[in-house]
Amino acid sequence: MKQSILTKWLPKSILALKGYTKGDLAADTTSGITVGLVALPLAMAFGISSGVTPQAGIYTAIIAGFLISALGGSRTQIGGPTGAFVVVIAAIIARHGLSGLLMVTMMAGMILIFLGLTGLGNAVKFIPRPVVIGFTNGIAILIASTQFKDFLGLRVDAAVPSEFLERMGFIAQNLGRADLAAIVLAVASLAVILVVPRFTRRIPGSIVALVGATACVALLDLPVATIGSKFGGIPTGLPHLQIPEFHRELIIPLLPSALTVALLAAIESLLSAVVADSMSGDRHNSNVELVAQGVANLTVPLFGGIPVTGAIARTATNIRSGARSPLSGIVHALTLLCIVMFAAPLARFIPLSTLAAVLFVVAYNMGEWREIPMILRLNRKEIAVWLITFLLTVVADLTIAVEVGMTLAALLYIYQVSSTTVVAPLTAEAIEKAKAHIVQDHSIPHYISMFHVQGPLLFGAAEKLARMSHSVERLQPIVILRLRYMTAIDATGLYAIEQFHQKLHESGRALILCGTRGQPKKLIYTSNLPHLLGARNILPNIRSALHRAEDIHGQFGGIGEEAAAGLAEAPV
Repeated sequence: MKQSILTKWLPKSILALKGYTKGDLAADTTSGITVGLVALPLAMAFGISSGVTPQAGIYTAIIAGFLISALGGSRTQIGGPTGAFVVVIAAIIARHGLSGLLMVTMMAGMILIFLGLTGLGNAVKFIPRPVVIGFTNGIAILIASTQFKDFLGLRVDAAVPSEFLERMGFIAQNLGRADLAAIVLAVASLAVILVVPRFTRRIPGSIVALVGATACVALLDLPVATIGSKFGGIPTGLPHLQIPEFHRELIIPLLPSALTVALLAAIESLLSAVVADSMSGDRHNSNVELVAQGVANLTVPLFGGIPVTGAIARTATNIRSGARSPLSGIVHALTLLCIVMFAAPLARFIPLSTLAAVLFVVAYNMGEWREIPMILRLNRKEIAVWLITFLLTVVADLTIAVEVGMTLAALLYIYQVSSTTVVAPLTAEAIEKAKAHIVQDHSIPHYISMFHVQGPLLFGAAEKLARMSHSVERLQPIVILRLRYMTAIDATGLYAIEQFHQKLHESGRALILCGTRGQPKKLIYTSNLPHLLGARNILPNIRSALHRAEDIHGQFGGIGEEAAAGLAEAPV
């Protein structure tokens, strides 16, 4: 019993040592160096955009990257500063100064440790998808809006306003002060970042753009704003330990900001860990991961750092580069440390317009724009939750956006559950119609796995379906999901079914839905599911679902990726 409890709280860096080989070490070293190079421009850009120095971003990536990989619950998660915090950090610094930010970061770290130790971190999985997509869209817009000044090379002495509408008005008023050299360099950098991945994924486009633009500035002496001209360069050597100022009277005023930072860190780190699981085939430990995120956020302020979380793009790069254990994340941190120790003087030539181009791409990639059409196919109430969260994030405040979005989602949840209650007479016709849905009257062939959903599949319960995605290899070639007793569904439930289908499809298995009725039936047919599964695979009852499964088994043999692809593309 004691051994199982100990194992439950061991970080993946310890668990991964079992059976670790020289081949694993070589793969982790290569992937760690690669993702370290990817993290360099991002760390500097996030630091600058947040209102601190570029070295603060790099120090954050070094310390947090090491701690999260060494103590975390994911084999391949890469931690560090991310775009999600840029807007929040800038607002905190504007209101309370750098000392206020350091307090918020440490408070958020303590909250994350509490969530991990108590298991309450799993509550972030109950946040409905329209709310998550709403503030993700909003954050992406805000990040992009903060980069126009450097992208255009605006020569203005006044500070750019912190509010979105005022900021865009300021940019429009000063377009006449744009610098042509900065624009050309920014556009060229943006083109390189977008084009390089089409030819090779081994060399990140952001690194090619960064090296090329820096070389142009250094060799041609281009008159553009650089890290050297704005910040005096990046100091060589290790960051210095400095105890942040602690103001007891600010604890209560800073608590909402700390909760927002902790919530964002928990959501993004667990989402990144789930993405890593789907790419690597591993399964992360959510509670251990949150504790590691908390320790990192408690530590980085001691070195002037900013809030951190799991970074989805860097984690995906880490896995695609061949990472096999948390050692790759530790190597990524050491790579950044070596750059600071030996190559920091070269950073003074890095143009700010190139870093702005890097963040434009980051903003686009994190925006979840492909989710918007799916949201717009939902009912008006869920669209309203998404739209209000999005608008409040952009024009008001992220903390307010999350609070209002969660409140609206809770009210929507209550409404949806209550609206599924039906009182109706039981007629002979209804009894006869129900016979087609009775499982006991049908034999289930050996090539079918069958599951049923009972009750509402809303944001509070969708995780139960998501768990099935971790063990699809144990399922039969054809999976029938019986939804006869599913009383309601929302965007998060639809997304869970889509993800379940994706995992089955990747493993060469087929998914059939049957028995939907009422609100779930209406929402499913207005969603993307008929396109993904093929309309012939969404059927009214178990009898027709078994007939369809028999046809699939006879036509494709029920196995293989080709069969699954043929099934998805089957005509209506």
